[in-house]
Amino acid sequence: MAFGGETTILFVPGLRDHVEDHWQAHAARAIPGAVTVAPLAADRLSRAGQVAALDAALRAIPDAVVIVAHSAGCLTTMHWALAPTRPIRAALLVTPADIENPLPGGYPEPEVLKAGGWFPIPKKPVPFPAMVVASRNDPLAAFDRVAGFADAWGAALHDAGEVGHLNPAAGYGPWPQLADLLGELADHARSTVR
Repeated sequence: MAFGGETTILFVPGLRDHVEDHWQAHAARAIPGAVTVAPLAADRLSRAGQVAALDAALRAIPDAVVIVAHSAGCLTTMHWALAPTRPIRAALLVTPADIENPLPGGYPEPEVLKAGGWFPIPKKPVPFPAMVVASRNDPLAAFDRVAGFADAWGAALHDAGEVGHLNPAAGYGPWPQLADLLGELADHARSTVR
């Protein structure tokens, strides 16, 4: 693996939780020792609940951790990073959802997410190396908005081109580029002092 040593990859799903054909599910099965944050049994749209689930997963891992988050899972990670309870080696933040703007049908309304404690999206530098993967045609976030998130978080920006929201609806399924991006993130982490 790109990070070597005793490093655990922790997958942080978005608000739709675990989707069997999602690239995160495929990668979690393929990467030895990978862990996925457990879905919430209740209050799935609670930011505090999602952050607590991420924190519980992190506390249960004795090794170094690299977070790989998708969609609202990126926002869960950013809220956790406001008061981190342990160090992590790095985070790969894939197509964060811009929940401050109305999302397409089937996604929660901004008022529902605001009531769940998701607003505002944190815009402070994170205390670990990070890379944001942005899509040029993501229906859940404009490229410029995601580039602004990356800048605010002090993260490197990877332009993934036109990959939609990088979910099964956009054709992902297995995502072979993940291995290369983890390698890029490892290189970025080695060159970044936090």
